[in-house]
Amino acid sequence: MIATGNGRGYRLDRDAPLYVAGHRGLVGSALWRLLRAEGFTRLLGRASTELDLRDRNAVFEFFDATRPDCVVLAAARVGGILANSTRPVEFLSDNLRIQLNVFDAALRFGTGRVLFCGSSCIYPRLAAQPITEDSLLTGPLEPTNDAYAIAKIAGVVQVQAVRRQYGTRWISVMPTNLYGPGDTFDPDDSHVLPGLLHRMHVAARAGAPEFVVWGTGTPRREFMHVDDAARACLLALERYDQPAPLNIGVGSDISIRELAELIAGVVGYPGRLVFDPGRPDGTPRKLLDVSRLASLGFHPAVSLLDGLRSTYRWYLAQAGEPGPGAVEASPVLSGRHGSVR
Repeated sequence: MIATGNGRGYRLDRDAPLYVAGHRGLVGSALWRLLRAEGFTRLLGRASTELDLRDRNAVFEFFDATRPDCVVLAAARVGGILANSTRPVEFLSDNLRIQLNVFDAALRFGTGRVLFCGSSCIYPRLAAQPITEDSLLTGPLEPTNDAYAIAKIAGVVQVQAVRRQYGTRWISVMPTNLYGPGDTFDPDDSHVLPGLLHRMHVAARAGAPEFVVWGTGTPRREFMHVDDAARACLLALERYDQPAPLNIGVGSDISIRELAELIAGVVGYPGRLVFDPGRPDGTPRKLLDVSRLASLGFHPAVSLLDGLRSTYRWYLAQAGEPGPGAVEASPVLSGRHGSVR
């Protein structure tokens, strides 16, 4: 059985096979840590070198051999604004193939519970703020990441179509901008927060007198620690069963300028911040309405400042560099903020 009723939803069977596609990525690794802490005993994960999700035959063979009761699709080709705007074909083609292969295999081999991890970029560029789930497909997308967004929208629609045609309990979640351990800190291909953190760390170590922030600094973004996102995903698996996507976020945002100032404080960069309007800003504002998530009983546990500090310590540890204090365990999994329930 996939789950048992508990009056407020379903409790996933901790001893049933659960496949986390993308278990080494940002979201997948956080969810993997949480599921292990929550007592799941039969977690399935394959690195991309072991299983290329773009290879349809390989995906079907894997599902045939493992028969997962539950699947979390957190695998995707992802990148920041530069990567999305310069390589749209890869972001569209790779993500569509990953989604189609995993969904079709899950349907063929009877996976009853699937969670598709999308992205808040599926919403229109100028959607009313905060963005509600019913804003989907009501306006033009942000041009710098429209190919990636279209792929993710296709995933949402496929989940809805499978539910409608086959009566499955598949769901989609749309996380806001996530960050934390396991993130990509490449100066060109990363998202805004890890990209800023990496480049400002380098500038601080080099003693650079000024630091250039891409764009005007005026766009506003919402940032959520990935451990909180993992908690929200497990909560959704056990308490949410609707065709509409579920927003996952913290319900507050800050400007890119404010983010850069926070990161400067965390990494100890004393120089001057300079903004480059020649670089694209992207969507002016992206703040999710998370009232539906809150109604399930979710509250974020990690503040942005605490999350930035712990992420920087993790970043330094991966680089083998001394940092401000020892690297701590996840604030969520250490028990200081409680568990999913």
